[in-house]
Amino acid sequence: LAQARATAPLPPATRQNFLSPFAAMAPKEAKAADGAKKAAKTAKAVKASVTRKQRKVRTNVHFFRPKTLIKKRDPKYPRRSVESRERMDKYRIIQCPVTTESAMKKIEEINTLVFLVDIKATKLNIKEAVRQMYDVKCAKVNTLIRPDGKKKAYVHLTQDYDALDVANRIGII
Repeated sequence: LAQARATAPLPPATRQNFLSPFAAMAPKEAKAADGAKKAAKTAKAVKASVTRKQRKVRTNVHFFRPKTLIKKRDPKYPRRSVESRERMDKYRIIQCPVTTESAMKKIEEINTLVFLVDIKATKLNIKEAVRQMYDVKCAKVNTLIRPDGKKKAYVHLTQDYDALDVANRIGII
């Protein structure tokens, strides 16, 4: 089998390359031009003075990472299929009005309504919920958490609104 391969005739192109390795090389004129370019480049390098690369002197022991390009987010699709809704709506914030004698006294004397509110509600949430539900403006809201764990809000109304009228509208009195 090895002998058959050795004696098998080679294709013409392969035979030419095998016989004459210099046949595929560039002509002499092109070689001379390349040599001249190479010689000019070497001469230029030899004539130029050798310069050492200057090392940057570090004056600080801390290394700060270089600032690189930060691209703005450009999402291809929404990560959530539906928008999340606000769970603390006005009906969850204000649970019920307080109708004790002390609360009634506050309604009559200092223009203040008293409500039991959600434990997570903030003063701004309470103020906004009262404005939406009863169409009144609050001057100030005071809150406290009762010993039984419920939050109580004292909603002080502005001079323009009367707490007694609002209480009648709600149905406290």
